[in-house]
Amino acid sequence: MNSIPFGQVMGYGEVARAAGFPRYSRMVAVAMGRSPEPLPWYRVVKSDRTLAFEPDSELYRNQTLLLKQEGVLFESSKVVTVELDQSLDKMLWGPID
Repeated sequence: MNSIPFGQVMGYGEVARAAGFPRYSRMVAVAMGRSPEPLPWYRVVKSDRTLAFEPDSELYRNQTLLLKQEGVLFESSKVVTVELDQSLDKMLWGPID
């Protein structure tokens, strides 16, 4: 989780795959809770890019605030993902044919 870039998010399954455990997405939350060092937990979201907490909860509001402070955008209740590897030309003019 420490390798999730500032202003980006990953799903629980993506974190599990990156750690070498592709079928253990549910264990990601357990591992985050047991970590002796603080982790950027708020950068981990559900696979549909929504937050895992109830919308009325303090944790939901806290996660939303932390992500917005990093420049993460929301559309309704979903995180809007941005491709980091896109070049300016590709963004402006589209893919080269």
